[in-house]
Amino acid sequence: MRFRFISRRTYRATSSASSSNSQISHFARIGQIRRARRIFDELPHKNIVSWNAIIAGYFQNRQPREAQNLFDIMSERNTVSWNGLISGYIKNGMVVDARKVFDKMPERNVVSWTAMVRGYVQEGMTKEAESLFWEMPEKNVVSWTVMLGGLIEDGRVDEARKLFDMMPMKDVVARTNMIGGLCMEGRLSEAREIFDEMPKRNVVAWTAMISGYSMNNKVDVARKLFEVMPGKNEVTWTAMLMGYTRSARIKEAAELFEVMPVKPVAACNEMIIGFGQNGEVGKAKWVFDQTREKDDGTWSAMIKVYERKGFELEALHLFSLMQREGIRPNFPSMISILSVCGSLASLDHGRQVHAQLVRSQFDSDVYISSVLITMYIKCGDLLKARSVFDRFSTKDTIMWNSIITGYAQHGLGNESIQVFNEMISSGIAPDEITFIGVLTACSYSGKVKEGLDIFESMKSRYLVDPRIEHYACVVDLLGRAGRLNDAMSLIGNMPVKADAVVWGALLGACRTHKKLDLAEVAARKLSELEPENSGPRILLSNIYASQGRWENVAELRKSMRDRNASKPPGCSWIEVEKKVHMFTGGNTTGHPENAAILEMLEKLGGLLREIGYCPDGSFVLHDVDEEEKFHNLRYHSEKLAVAYGLLKVPEGMPIRVMKNLRVCGDCHSAIKLIAKVTRREIILRDANRFHHFKDGLCSCGDYW
Repeated sequence: MRFRFISRRTYRATSSASSSNSQISHFARIGQIRRARRIFDELPHKNIVSWNAIIAGYFQNRQPREAQNLFDIMSERNTVSWNGLISGYIKNGMVVDARKVFDKMPERNVVSWTAMVRGYVQEGMTKEAESLFWEMPEKNVVSWTVMLGGLIEDGRVDEARKLFDMMPMKDVVARTNMIGGLCMEGRLSEAREIFDEMPKRNVVAWTAMISGYSMNNKVDVARKLFEVMPGKNEVTWTAMLMGYTRSARIKEAAELFEVMPVKPVAACNEMIIGFGQNGEVGKAKWVFDQTREKDDGTWSAMIKVYERKGFELEALHLFSLMQREGIRPNFPSMISILSVCGSLASLDHGRQVHAQLVRSQFDSDVYISSVLITMYIKCGDLLKARSVFDRFSTKDTIMWNSIITGYAQHGLGNESIQVFNEMISSGIAPDEITFIGVLTACSYSGKVKEGLDIFESMKSRYLVDPRIEHYACVVDLLGRAGRLNDAMSLIGNMPVKADAVVWGALLGACRTHKKLDLAEVAARKLSELEPENSGPRILLSNIYASQGRWENVAELRKSMRDRNASKPPGCSWIEVEKKVHMFTGGNTTGHPENAAILEMLEKLGGLLREIGYCPDGSFVLHDVDEEEKFHNLRYHSEKLAVAYGLLKVPEGMPIRVMKNLRVCGDCHSAIKLIAKVTRREIILRDANRFHHFKDGLCSCGDYW
């Protein structure tokens, strides 16, 4: 046996170089590339390892050009150096540059080929990866596994299965990937066969099989496998939990969550969403509060729960708290909060979120822009909605639908039809939503002929089959115009059975035109379709009351009491300085500025009497004396909100009020006059549409 003796000086030099190379790699890895470069430059003797380390460091720090410059001046290179260059470009998403390096390599090994195949797979260029893969002179298990993963990622599971069967060697990663791919396709028996045949299973393989059963609604089978699994990690527990939450088995999910040894943030987020979807908002908030290490997904999940379950004010508060905590809002949370801003017509908050979207460069996303358009429309700012719409030269169907529907909600029939025609001219095919929007616009603006022509063209010209929603729009169109017999005839000749929306449209028209006989028919049909819905009886009660038929009113109200049906209370709100103020009809005592609001109402009452306003007692649906009727009318929630707006909203700014129900006729008349005597613009959004009051007129033209 021969021994090689190394001198102490050589050993120290080698040891020093090794230490320096480690430092170069360390500082590059933690983002201190300048410090790494300084160590490299100070090395008296740079070996290939030193050069490879600093080049890799520049790639890690997203400086590929500097890495290439260093590579170009290397006096000596080996295959590891070339492979490092390929890998570096791939990590920076520069697969074309990586291929140029690959093509001019003096010598390639299996690592070179595999790196290049992996690069194509990561960029979604599966065909290029496949072509290169079959050219490989030799393949190892990693090469096969990378190509297998690419096919699965591309949704080509059948081809992946063929490749899997061809593999000379199958490691645990390849088998686990194949299990995951088959489970995504619902091919559980094939996946289970591979799982059962595995010579050695790790925790990832077990988790993949459990997830597969869970995502395919085989939660009980997943649980059996979960129970016999030898060792579970946080991912396994979370996968099992998701099986229960996604199957709406929230009780079992809660029981599993309770016994989890460690509750990772992903599991907490899942429980927040699960409780929220089940309507258990309090429990969702409890999990949120108990989650110590919240990520942006935790905040987003809780905000989404609040938004979906009607807790808009809580969602706004949580969003503000999130920002104060220094958590940057993510895409889903911004979508949720924009929806909340639209629901509350919280324009100030909406503008703030829009500014954040601009800073985050999310505003160029077409979907985000559609949500922004909808938010501005619901807040009554049509000019801003249109400016967002006009920014895009290429618009998708959702954007066109958003602006068409927006104009419809504001009663701007001409504008809605004009945009509809622009959409057609742009080559964008209208869909079902488009026609609902433009037919609604025709209905709200009294454009009967135009609406009927558009309805007729749906199938004949645009090949869109009318659905029940479109028939409801046409019934509403005819009904508003007083053509109730035509509306009834359309209902009788529809190819589908009329639903509650259709009969509701007819009943609403009967109320407007005092058509009692048809109203009774519509109300009876609605009671059959939705026995728990009190709305039809309330509408019919309104019609009886307007004609002084108090016995019929009393009979209907007794029927509602017997069924435990009640009318939702009228509620209006207004945003002042980013705070939403709520008002309920007949009640101001809960507001801290109650006295000032009542004083403003008295002042307005005097001004309105001077110009001849007389309250319309027919909108008070109780058999009480005239004085009490007028008292009730004065304290309708929309009047309270308008009064507060006059107190708080600066001159020159529109007063924006929202109401949860349809605005009553007396309030509509009164607010027109309030706008005139105060010389203010008042925008009221009720349950159906917008009313823009200015100079004694309303944008609806009293056609509502």
